[in-house]
Amino acid sequence: MTQPTQISFTLETREGGGRYLAHVEGRSETGELTFKRLGEDRILVDHVGVPDALRGTGLGVALARHVVAEARAKGFTIYPQCPFLASQAGKNPDWADVIEPV
Repeated sequence: MTQPTQISFTLETREGGGRYLAHVEGRSETGELTFKRLGEDRILVDHVGVPDALRGTGLGVALARHVVAEARAKGFTIYPQCPFLASQAGKNPDWADVIEPV
């Protein structure tokens, strides 16, 4: 797995949810993690997507780590409906403070 050199994240919100976008330096493609709000302190992650050109670079894992860091910083929990995020949560038991059991 080749790691992208520099990744930055942006948050786009809309009524009832939003998405985190992962921008890789020097690339036009972005990865995304979409979510729905289940309340002030709870979200449901329903999708993590990485373009074919960036598969295998760790961008999906970077998005997962980012949403976990955001949950800790902002005080919300995550219900991982997305199979990829649920799989990553299983590999990272230290995320249990913000990841709800499926």
